[in-house]
Amino acid sequence: MSSHPLVRTLGGAAALGGATLAWGTLVEPRLFTLRRYALPALPAGADPLRVLQVSDIHMVPGQDRKVAWIRDLAALRPDLVVNTGDNLSHLEAVPHALEALAPLLERPGVFVMGSNDYYAPRPKNPALYLTSRYAEAPPHRVELPTAELAAGLSAHGWQHLPNARTRMRVRDVEVDVVGVDDPHIGRDDYAAASAAAPAGGDLTLGVAHAPYQRVLDAMTADGAGLVLAGHTHGGQLCVPGYGALVTNCDLDRRRAKGVSRWWPGAGGQPSSAAPDEAAWLHVSAGLGASRFAPVRFACRPEATLLTLLPRS
Repeated sequence: MSSHPLVRTLGGAAALGGATLAWGTLVEPRLFTLRRYALPALPAGADPLRVLQVSDIHMVPGQDRKVAWIRDLAALRPDLVVNTGDNLSHLEAVPHALEALAPLLERPGVFVMGSNDYYAPRPKNPALYLTSRYAEAPPHRVELPTAELAAGLSAHGWQHLPNARTRMRVRDVEVDVVGVDDPHIGRDDYAAASAAAPAGGDLTLGVAHAPYQRVLDAMTADGAGLVLAGHTHGGQLCVPGYGALVTNCDLDRRRAKGVSRWWPGAGGQPSSAAPDEAAWLHVSAGLGASRFAPVRFACRPEATLLTLLPRS
């Protein structure tokens, strides 16, 4: 005797749900991918620059496959590495994060911190991400060994930019890099970061962990031609054909990952500003997730190689 249609429907839905859960927890979080973009962001006549962005590693001890994949990125021989934070997801993760990044530390690099470089993740009601309370912090936060991480990255010459800026010569290009501490937990101070701005650079590069509009506006208004950020995890759980449901900040969900243009003011939308007053914005979907939510769906973990080309 065949089963009732309702029973068959419920059984099929349960099987589909189980398969989706298995894919999102066991398969896709390990399908690391390299994204590539070419952006006309340099002065005419400059040689192309290869910028590798690594973000949101959320390292946990024992993630050997992730460590090996990140180490292999050094074969790309980037001219500059930009780490946009959230390297940790465990109190004992610093040695593992530094092991993963070790070959890249031989290249020129800069970094900023994310909230999960300061505080360990904790279980959180996922419904908060659908409300304006997405940045709400738990009452008692466990501090991570941030100083140990920063020292390990700086020991090889990477420059830490917590509300600071620096001038770097990358091949034949003078790059002014301005970074802010994590806006998601209110540590950003762009006034301090932009103080004593050097003049005459070929490119101003803005670096932040979380792409909050106030920071993107400030950097773009200050002349940044390219802004790099992470934090969003690309939405982490996406709907095929629709995209990200949330960004975990005030950035619109269409910019949850990938490249777009950002005009200062009006939510980054085109205004009366000339096209050359817009910055290129790249938001990385990152390589990991909180160890309390180790799931991805329709949003593979990623690093990004940006080839910066001369403007025509």
